[in-house]
Amino acid sequence: MDINVQCSISEVIHMNDSNCQSCALQFYCTAGNGMEPFLLQEVKTKLAAQDVDHIPGKVFFSTTYGIERVRELKSAERLFLLLKRYIPLPAHSAMTAPQILSRLLGDGNDWTRAVLSWRRLQRELMRSDNTASAVLAGRKRKWEEEEEESGVEGSPCDKTNVMPNLALEGESQEVRLRNVHMTSTEARGCGNCVGDAVEVDNIDSDHDVGLQRDAVDRSSHQASLVTFRVSCRCSGAVSRRFTTQDVSRILGTAASRQLGWKVDLRKPDLEVNVYVSDDHCVLGIPLLRLPLANRSYMKTTGLRSTIAWAMASLSDIKPGSRVLDPMCGVGTILLEAAHEYQDAFFLGMDIDECQLLKACQNVEFTKLSDRMQLLQASCKAIPLPSCSVDAVVCDVPFGKKFGSKTDMAASLPVIVNEMERVLRLGGTLVLLLSPQLSCLLKKVMTLRPVSSHAQETDTGPGCDVEPSIPTCIFQSLQPQSYQRVSLGAIDALIHKYVKI
Repeated sequence: MDINVQCSISEVIHMNDSNCQSCALQFYCTAGNGMEPFLLQEVKTKLAAQDVDHIPGKVFFSTTYGIERVRELKSAERLFLLLKRYIPLPAHSAMTAPQILSRLLGDGNDWTRAVLSWRRLQRELMRSDNTASAVLAGRKRKWEEEEEESGVEGSPCDKTNVMPNLALEGESQEVRLRNVHMTSTEARGCGNCVGDAVEVDNIDSDHDVGLQRDAVDRSSHQASLVTFRVSCRCSGAVSRRFTTQDVSRILGTAASRQLGWKVDLRKPDLEVNVYVSDDHCVLGIPLLRLPLANRSYMKTTGLRSTIAWAMASLSDIKPGSRVLDPMCGVGTILLEAAHEYQDAFFLGMDIDECQLLKACQNVEFTKLSDRMQLLQASCKAIPLPSCSVDAVVCDVPFGKKFGSKTDMAASLPVIVNEMERVLRLGGTLVLLLSPQLSCLLKKVMTLRPVSSHAQETDTGPGCDVEPSIPTCIFQSLQPQSYQRVSLGAIDALIHKYVKI
């Protein structure tokens, strides 16, 4: 049984009226592996979201906040308008093409409602971007002067985040529209229609009926005059009977015939994403051309932005906090933290001059020089007084780009010891570690202090502790959480500690 409530076309018109701002819309966001808890918390905190739910890689929610607020989510990869979410057929049943159509397309009302909501959201996004462009236009000359000095090409308003669509030309487009797509019910109700001519015997008596019919016709125009394509991902029992191309073709053909939509595989107005497995069945429409994870304020990217934001969110940064990244690289984590927490001060350190140069360019590009400073120094000897920072956050190199695994394994206890020293009591330490370094750090932190004489006698061939690793450190670091996240081809773990 379908779990989505169907509605008539008149209800669709009311629900999608631009003045109906109190109506909650249903969205879902994709999230990297392990990022679902961060995204769940973010939609609840920032969007006062309702009906919050998740499956692996996706978080569902509804909110009355505008699309501008929704697209400010930092822990999500991509944003979708939820079209349908169904419980799939039992895995043991042999799904046929008609069953796929019945389950995914139905009578088309859900698809009609979704495309009207999508058009309204696109108009809101376009108005917002136009407003931002108008505000920024007055500063164009200043940007050009700064770009000539810094050698940066382009301006922040060169690109938009909005997908191309047909519904942004307002009433002037509707005047040009022909070939009205009418349902059989509407056609039967228009008894005087012959071809393209409409004969009205009594205009006065039929005025109200005519207005109502015009509203339905305009809604039919908007819902039917759209180009689209279907992108499908199948797994489980369905994938053994139908390929993703089969499902896409079945849905695309049926939607084109039933709704009057036009298939365009190259440059469609919208794309319908379908995900079908033995456990889940989700249909959605992407709302933005660029992923939410894309950061327009980042000139040179480093660590995945969603992971960097998650680490910043775990750092318990408060107004006036002093935050240190002793191996900042290009400054990705600090930049994410600085955009999220406006009243804190940030210090980035790195021993690599080339990395610091890129970090400096990022800081200048984002106009954060007043709250962020960079320093070339070794993380093994941090040039700061003890207990002088409120939070330390660091992406520890895994040895794939910088150094080797053996060197980092030998150096990790010394590095963490320095982080512990500069961290104040009650401060937070957040580290991103490879699985191997994570196991090493956990192992070292469970070791109990030993005397110098015992350490000399216990460093033989049968000892589990490497001679280069001191065993009397980290006594004040209290573990808070461990979170496994995906970096694409490899996984990593986020460690959180509080100094007690």
